[in-house]
Amino acid sequence: MKYFNAIFLGLILVFNFSCDSSQESVFPKRESISESVYASGLIKAQNQYQAFANANGIVQEIFVSEGDSVKIGSPILVIYNQTARLNRENAELTRAFADRKANQSRLRELENNIENAENKWRNDSLLYERQRRLKEQGVGSAVDLEQRQLAFENSRNAYQSAKLIYQDVKREIDYNEKSATKNLSISKALESDLVLKSEVNGRVYDLLKEKGEMVNAQTPLAVLGSADEFVLEMQVDEYDIVKVKHGQKIVVTMDSYRGETFEAVVSKINPLMNESSKSFLVEGVFVHAPPVLYPNLTLEANIVIEVKEDALILPRSFILNDAFVINAAGDTLPVKLGLKDLQKAEILEGVDEKTAVIKPAK
Repeated sequence: MKYFNAIFLGLILVFNFSCDSSQESVFPKRESISESVYASGLIKAQNQYQAFANANGIVQEIFVSEGDSVKIGSPILVIYNQTARLNRENAELTRAFADRKANQSRLRELENNIENAENKWRNDSLLYERQRRLKEQGVGSAVDLEQRQLAFENSRNAYQSAKLIYQDVKREIDYNEKSATKNLSISKALESDLVLKSEVNGRVYDLLKEKGEMVNAQTPLAVLGSADEFVLEMQVDEYDIVKVKHGQKIVVTMDSYRGETFEAVVSKINPLMNESSKSFLVEGVFVHAPPVLYPNLTLEANIVIEVKEDALILPRSFILNDAFVINAAGDTLPVKLGLKDLQKAEILEGVDEKTAVIKPAK
């Protein structure tokens, strides 16, 4: 530590001895200063996304071109998949076969069986009752009565069985109809996935596949987004992210508008750090957007952390190691800094407006 202090004092002495009257000097002055965080990034369309189809196949037809306006649900392209088409046709056939109306004749036949069984049961019931009364009067044998009773019981069981069969068949038909209807809906939904549709009201910015190309569910097919609303996507270093807050002002410059600056505000801070770049994604929106914007335009931004008016300011080139200045007499004076930007810094302690400060020799 003593060795380091000796070296540092030696450097200060070198600066002191190198000062002469020809060196540039300034006086600290009062003006505004702002501290900001630098970020670089891109312009993105609002709700910009890559569109995927939930099916495999060949691009059969493309309905739009790059730059076209679209609405939610507008078809972008269609994919040909023979298996999906055949499954839908087969589901339609199954649904038609299972339709309740198509099975009315079968139900009518069972209803007739119930009606016939009921009539027979009622008739056997009358014959049994008549034979029982005759037996009470001493007419007829016990065997005749037993035969009438057995016929009555059999016809009653047949009637009940006919009703149960009708209920089972009706339940089976209802189930088959509902199941076939659902399978048809699933098949139609799968086939509808062959048509890629827009999920936003906006513009087609890029078509990533051509007619005749093979695609699958992992293949991006198009890039879509808002046509007139854009966001700034900026990468902020982990060292600076704790200073960034919602609503802070952003000063934006772009190569597409050289010499111009635009104002924006922080609208979103994504809380998960990118481990590879050690940065956070911060989004912003323009206060007054440039007249023409396109996705993926590059930008540079300064997120304003704090602004202070009437601060005592000194150019940073006149400050040594952000801790010392050299006055006109060649003395090295310690200073305490406040806000800083790339060119200047706020002086909190050490010198005042009457202190002439000379530029350290390089």
